Amino acid sequence: MIIKQSVVDVLMFLFERYLDDDELNETSRVTDKRDSIQIRLEEMGFHNQEINQAFDWLEDLADLQERQQFLPVKETSSRIYSEQEKKLLNIESIGFLHFLEQSNILTPVTRELILDRVAALGHPLDTEQMKWIIMIVLHAHPGEENALALMENFIFDEVTDLLQ
Repeated sequence: MIIKQSVVDVLMFLFERYLDDDELNETSRVTDKRDSIQIRLEEMGFHNQEINQAFDWLEDLADLQERQQFLPVKETSSRIYSEQEKKLLNIESIGFLHFLEQSNILTPVTRELILDRVAALGHPLDTEQMKWIIMIVLHAHPGEENALALMENFIFDEVTDLLQ
């Protein structure tokens, strides 16, 4: 049986194995070790195209973090999703983003970073895939340690609940 893998699968693997520790500049560290990690990913059965796209995606995220080109919007502003964004995110995912923002897990800035990274993938995501994108973005964004911890608890508690 051939399992179709996506860039999100590679990102999830990278997050679980290489990014989810407390070192500073982990994204840079991972991209610096790209060759050795790429060999490991290929051994795991991931395809070259998805691996390269995942590393490019992470490098772009790091560049966005450095440039900080997302300006905070007024707290009273409402986010209207474009037709393109609605093609990439289902209504459940949009509702989940709204819930996270209302719960103060996401800020308007982190929400926009997440939407940028979803758009960079260029294909529709389900809510489970989007949760991983959210965790990766929060992990890479300075000062979002508490939000990341809440998000991880939210995701992993949900998985534990399903297993019981």
